[in-house]
Amino acid sequence: MKISADIFENTETAYATKSNGELHKAKVMFQLMGNNSLVNLGSSLASFALSLRLPVSPLFRVTVYNHFCGGETFSECKKTIHELGKNNVGVLLNYGVELKETEEDFDKTIAKNIEALEFAGKNKSVKALCVKITGFGRFYLFEKIQSGEKISVTEKKELLKLKHRFKKLCEVAEQNQVAIYVDAEESWIQNPLDEMVEEMMAKYNRKHCIVFNTFQIYRWDRLDYLKQQIENAKAGNYLLGVKLVRGAYMEKERERAAELNYESPIHKNKKAVDKDFDEAVNICLDNVDSLFVCIASQSEESTLLAIQHIDKKKIERTSERILFSQLYGMGDNITFNLAKFGFHATKYLPYGPVKDVIPYLIRRANENTSVSGQTSREFALIKKELKRRKRN
Repeated sequence: MKISADIFENTETAYATKSNGELHKAKVMFQLMGNNSLVNLGSSLASFALSLRLPVSPLFRVTVYNHFCGGETFSECKKTIHELGKNNVGVLLNYGVELKETEEDFDKTIAKNIEALEFAGKNKSVKALCVKITGFGRFYLFEKIQSGEKISVTEKKELLKLKHRFKKLCEVAEQNQVAIYVDAEESWIQNPLDEMVEEMMAKYNRKHCIVFNTFQIYRWDRLDYLKQQIENAKAGNYLLGVKLVRGAYMEKERERAAELNYESPIHKNKKAVDKDFDEAVNICLDNVDSLFVCIASQSEESTLLAIQHIDKKKIERTSERILFSQLYGMGDNITFNLAKFGFHATKYLPYGPVKDVIPYLIRRANENTSVSGQTSREFALIKKELKRRKRN
């Protein structure tokens, strides 16, 4: 079936799983999220309340948590995963706990991720587990390593434990035949993270693509890094796992670069980011025999270009080597319409205790305010669907 340019305008398909009540609730939330000042104020108040250990979890649960997260436990997630699966939409599962600093917390996070891999191994709708390496070790340690600062004997032991945790996770992933998508993080700690992921890819991606690295294309150096990684994988005779995203730390990156007086690693404007992202997608599709790629984008334009490139190159839409993903709670017009046309479409689905996932939700809300037109587009699509239902 040929795809027309208006593929993502079909709101009936996009919101088939949503009741009128759910759509009205989402409409109000996106209307509020469209107010930058309100989001910034709410984020600051939430962070302050967390620091004072005030009971803000119930409020978050009935608002942003229920909209953007699958649940606190696997049993709660199962219903969401099942509903998505009925519409041929898979899941990228993410234990959405961030900003931990103790060895006890790191061991707990690994244990939770191992549980998730074992759960995913028994559930075909779960296509991958998304992880942050800073969930297994201290941020400051990576910062010291990348800056070239000498680490102490104690820190060397800490690093070994961290690497052991990550290796264990990759072993369990291989045993359960579930992919691991390693999230990209801040540029000033990314190099040692990349090295760890590259090492695991060379070890575990021989017959199957188990380990994926994330390429934040809002960085002007990532296109060259992607090309280099493709060549390294070919030379090393292993499969490259690629997750393409625009990026998640734009404001923080620019502020730090200005504060410390170094060149910002971020492209100067959105046009340059979009150009590099679309080129990165094409590079991956042109090399699809030697890699697996997850195109993680909320952009309708980039997604349309990607599916047109797939059809032009006569790549099977059902190829297991190409997967699309949008955030759970956003981009339903992209996800469900892709699934309808036979592409591997997924949702990035965070889960975990409400109080522990709040930092992720705050970051997500702040990111949405910096993406021009994103929340207003969601708001307009929901309004369009509600109007369609009223007519019918």
